[in-house]
Amino acid sequence: MWLVTSPKKDYYPNMVRKETSAAATTRSTGASGSARSAGGVALPGAERDHRDLVEPGLRTFFRIAERWRLDNEQCRVLLGAPARSTYFRWKQGDVGTVSRDLVERLSYLLGIYKALQILLPNPDHADGWLHRANSAPIFSGDPPLARMLAGQVADLYVVRQYLDGERGG
Repeated sequence: MWLVTSPKKDYYPNMVRKETSAAATTRSTGASGSARSAGGVALPGAERDHRDLVEPGLRTFFRIAERWRLDNEQCRVLLGAPARSTYFRWKQGDVGTVSRDLVERLSYLLGIYKALQILLPNPDHADGWLHRANSAPIFSGDPPLARMLAGQVADLYVVRQYLDGERGG
């Protein structure tokens, strides 16, 4: 499937084409299904497609954490409770190899931030929402941050789904 369906390639010179067919998957991953580097060397599953996303994702998360007024221990819980030394290396920009769990957590956390910015255009209200008691059944009168700090990736998922539902998405 193509996002741009015009057969005239030069008609939309600045548009990016995105192919989602099985053939495209086979071309990018090889017949074996494992991801390959530019040189054709198979990458381990933990490193596949994560390296380019995790470093900027963590930088963004740490900026969001400041806006959300989170301390280091709260940040560590939201990121999956890495060792303190690992957490502070990440905070300094030394990322290295990370788990899929961290990538998933970052995705949910950045999605929560984005949804709050859409739902509550006033940045102070959006950033404060996590700290205010919420009567929605999934929060049981507690602040949403309490649910997020339960430590499970599923709790981040639930908050993200709640916000996506609120914004109609």
